[in-house]
Amino acid sequence: MKTFDVQSVGIKAGAADVFAFVSNPANLPRWTGAFKRADAATADLATAGGAVTIRLDTLADSKAGTVDWKMTFPDGSVGMAYSRITPDGERNAVYSFVLMAPPVPLEALEGALAAQMKLLAEELLSLKTLLEA
Repeated sequence: MKTFDVQSVGIKAGAADVFAFVSNPANLPRWTGAFKRADAATADLATAGGAVTIRLDTLADSKAGTVDWKMTFPDGSVGMAYSRITPDGERNAVYSFVLMAPPVPLEALEGALAAQMKLLAEELLSLKTLLEA
């Protein structure tokens, strides 16, 4: 059973600009569907069971070009998301995202990951559109 998915998008913007935008948690609602609000410590996340406030830790390293998120849910379960911004020349970047299976029971895992994979593709297109405008 697949427990992850990797997707990427080319963006016509410099890697530093992409990193600055992606690493700011307040921007998550602008390009993702799940985040309704986010700041440096918490976020309101839309889930199948309704909106929930989570602890959000943004782990960003500009030298490595990585932006990862640790999401701690009210029940103590933890979800992780990993991403990287790679320069592609001076004015282009590749944004890659490793989507991990959500912290759900095993019987729901396959369907949950498949749904998130589709949403991620849409979100990456949204990010590209925002940063290329």
